[in-house]
Amino acid sequence: MPPNSIILPPSKTNLLGIGISRTNYKECTDFIIQSAKLHAACNVAAVNVHSITMGYLNQLNHGNVLRSFTISTPDGQPIRWGINLFRERGEKSLKKRVRGPQLMLDVCDRAAFENISIFLYGGRQEILDQLQINLKNKFPTLKIAGAISPPFRPLTAEEDAADVAEIRSSGAGIVFVSLGCPKQELWAFKHSDRLSCPIVCVGAAFNFHGGNIPEAPEWMQRFSLEWSFRFYQEPRRLWKRYLVFNSLFILFLFLQLIKLLPVNKSRQKN
Repeated sequence: MPPNSIILPPSKTNLLGIGISRTNYKECTDFIIQSAKLHAACNVAAVNVHSITMGYLNQLNHGNVLRSFTISTPDGQPIRWGINLFRERGEKSLKKRVRGPQLMLDVCDRAAFENISIFLYGGRQEILDQLQINLKNKFPTLKIAGAISPPFRPLTAEEDAADVAEIRSSGAGIVFVSLGCPKQELWAFKHSDRLSCPIVCVGAAFNFHGGNIPEAPEWMQRFSLEWSFRFYQEPRRLWKRYLVFNSLFILFLFLQLIKLLPVNKSRQKN
């Protein structure tokens, strides 16, 4: 990145009424690091089929939250295929998706180099403990300003204020959030103005990098079979996400293609 240059957020393609960023790991990482240096608030979400379909079904809540995000990366292969299908004339085809777990590693690598500290919010305490060890082993100069494992229930106003105060007092330049969809996106939406730094929603990244859940092999990810690997691991928890939401996504994508999909474009950021 040339000195004194300003990086703008990547352009978006409308998919089911949600703007999905036409971006790559480097561009996204550069923007997050720049925002951290400027102490500028921005929200980043890795959007998969489950999240975007939920956004379409719940336009006024999750849909509007996603539309407010500065960057919404194409986390799943079907999302990448979708935005390529609806790209504008002259736009290049997006070759790779931008997964939350890999984006987290790329940002941590740059944050360590740029001397920017990070904060980890979400997950069980034992996972957070191991995650910090693993990140420090991988990036020895990375500064982890703090970590919070919130309870698995709605926080009281006092608890929420205490968490915000802890994050602010830590001096963290970037906050990673792993609470699951749609909870993590809503948390980022509600707290962005209070933290004045990038908030990056990374899905299951804490579980992956903390060693709690294995990632799908690279060849399965390349051929869009990651969902089957995850489903085999947690069928009772994930059956609805993959069998119902994947089917709805295909239906909605077809309806958008033939211009029969009604969408709500309110709060859309480009």
